[in-house]
Amino acid sequence: MNDWIFHLIEGGGYWGIAFLMVLENVFPPIPSELIMGVGGIAVAHGRMEVLPLMLSGTVGSTLGNYAWFVLGRSFGYERLRPFVTRWGRWLTLDWTGVEALVRFFRRHGQWVVFGMRFSPFMRTLISLPAGLARMGHVKFLAFTFAGATIWNALLVWAGFHLGRNFGELEKFTGPAALALIVAIGIAYMWRVMTWKPRLAGPGTDET
Repeated sequence: MNDWIFHLIEGGGYWGIAFLMVLENVFPPIPSELIMGVGGIAVAHGRMEVLPLMLSGTVGSTLGNYAWFVLGRSFGYERLRPFVTRWGRWLTLDWTGVEALVRFFRRHGQWVVFGMRFSPFMRTLISLPAGLARMGHVKFLAFTFAGATIWNALLVWAGFHLGRNFGELEKFTGPAALALIVAIGIAYMWRVMTWKPRLAGPGTDET
């Protein structure tokens, strides 16, 4: 995988970066840390310029996220009702909760989208609920682009200053990511054990 990424960046230049960043957000196992880190190394060696690198990487990242957003927006959260009715216990979510989340996303979801650009695990997945909640296209694109710009700048900086040793960042990001996964897992299990569906209010159709 890594050799293929290196060859594509060497042969494709900025277009290769953009293509890989689209793939990274459609198929998350491809690491943006490696793609933009290698771009930073290329800048340090004089083979790339910072601004075209940032533009190609950020546009690619935004387009990849937009694909998931459009999929969610086309599907619509209303179609999830049978699934929530059947699996709500394990989702720790009833339909009243779904509608509350949708309202929250429509009001404040842009900040969630922005913040999740810095999460290794949720930066792509968050695009789907944003689409399901029918967030505006312009709002989604603007906040995704802004968050991706900052994240990519950090990766390019790491590649530029650390060179081929930019993998040392994993000494810090790896344990932090593992701790986050464990904390999320514990919180989820606690919520499953203690969750109770809300009673339907007057006039609510709960069948």
